[in-house]
Amino acid sequence: MSFTSSVTLPCSPEEAFALLTQPERLRRWQAVSATVDLRAGGDYRWIVTPGHVAEGTFKEVEPGRRLVFGWGWDGNPELPRDASTVTVTFSPEGDGTVVTLTHEGLTEQQAAMHAEGWNHYLERLQKIAATGDAGMDEWAWAPEELTPTTVADAALASMQPVLRGLTDADRAKQTPCTDFTCHELAEHLFGSLAQLGAMAGTTIVVPEEGSLEHRVSTMAAQAIDAWRAVDPDGNVPGPGGQEMPAAALAGVLGLEIALHAWDFAQASGQELRMSDEVVAHLAEQGRAIIPGGRGRSFGAEVTPAEDASPLDRLAAFSGRTAL
Repeated sequence: MSFTSSVTLPCSPEEAFALLTQPERLRRWQAVSATVDLRAGGDYRWIVTPGHVAEGTFKEVEPGRRLVFGWGWDGNPELPRDASTVTVTFSPEGDGTVVTLTHEGLTEQQAAMHAEGWNHYLERLQKIAATGDAGMDEWAWAPEELTPTTVADAALASMQPVLRGLTDADRAKQTPCTDFTCHELAEHLFGSLAQLGAMAGTTIVVPEEGSLEHRVSTMAAQAIDAWRAVDPDGNVPGPGGQEMPAAALAGVLGLEIALHAWDFAQASGQELRMSDEVVAHLAEQGRAIIPGGRGRSFGAEVTPAEDASPLDRLAAFSGRTAL
């Protein structure tokens, strides 16, 4: 079976094509993270929502006109990589573009499920084309299954709007991490993501160009993917190179992303939205991880305000004081 739907976007075919193919734009409406090798025979991998990874191969790439790619889900034997085909056409109409998406090669049940998904994301595509940003995706708000990597994905999704909202004027502002301004915290985050990736056995590639949101998202996605492949019952090299149980370190990545997202939001006066379910999972991990790192990675616990949110309480437990 197949699914077909069309939407009209208030932009040129070339701009519409870019919205569907450029990782920095995909993250604003369809994906938590995206890797794209945009050529016939090139691969893509999109973390659509935490725990749901779409991947496949580009078959036809005609910028501004047509895009055809294989579609499947990582770890899904019923619809593996390239098991179905998505065709997207871009047709100019007046001052806008009609985008028509057809998804073929699905069972009846798969077609119904993907229709719900595509309708959700095509609506968000219309919003980003009209406003420049579709806002945080409610489907990325709370993962269906809470694991260290899905929680890290969700924390990254919460961090991204904050990073996009940072301005040049925020670079020198002090964060709740007393040693770091926003600029210094970003440099620290690059290093910690590289270190966490190395623990999981991968070398993080640091983007040389792009916004802070692009660089952090790209690095974090690599680290999260690396931890996805780690055997939770095995060992990984911990700080100093000593072997440590992977299960004991798996939660560090989500905490690192979430707490530094809070730091950036506090310093810049932005709202950080994160679901209570995700924060509760992070808090559970934090109770096991943070006490052993006090004096090095974390300060002494501080008393939160009586009306503090669950996330503010987690930050206080980690030694942070709200600004």
